Amino acid sequence: MTTRNRRSLLDRSEAAREIALRLTAAPEVRRAATVAAYVAVGAEPGTASLLSALVASGKRILLPVVQPDLDLDWAAYAGDQDLAPARYGLLEPVGPLLGAEAVATADVVLLPGLAVSGRGDRLGRGGGCYDRALARVPVGTFTCVLLYDDEVGVDVPVEPHDRPVTAAASPAGIVRFDGSGG
Repeated sequence: MTTRNRRSLLDRSEAAREIALRLTAAPEVRRAATVAAYVAVGAEPGTASLLSALVASGKRILLPVVQPDLDLDWAAYAGDQDLAPARYGLLEPVGPLLGAEAVATADVVLLPGLAVSGRGDRLGRGGGCYDRALARVPVGTFTCVLLYDDEVGVDVPVEPHDRPVTAAASPAGIVRFDGSGG
């Protein structure tokens, strides 16, 4: 986290652009009709250009709305006009809520994290929001955490409730995990 916070605005901007290019070129994203994504905050790899590209390509975009119990509901997103400030410093969609199960309709789930292991074990912020959401996602769905290069393939603590992801996107490219450690 400290390294992430020390990144320059230029580094963050370049990382966001590279990640957007990599993901929009990925076959899983190109063929997806619905993409569950999020609006990056703080030092997270940016998602603004990625979200714009997904909207421009005609994808249905679902964004999370954090509930009081830290579970995630979902709402449709068609552009920045759909966003409003929310708790925890987040930007969330203002449209009708679709229910916590809506994430199961996504062909691709893009999610935040702090790091990921070589097996796809994701380190989040500790609230369990995305672990609950991932539990609703059908097996075989492309689930991808967006990170900086030095956050991919590192040791992370794993709790029983943690759900692995199938891939990580960073400026260097997309790493797909098979669950066996490599």
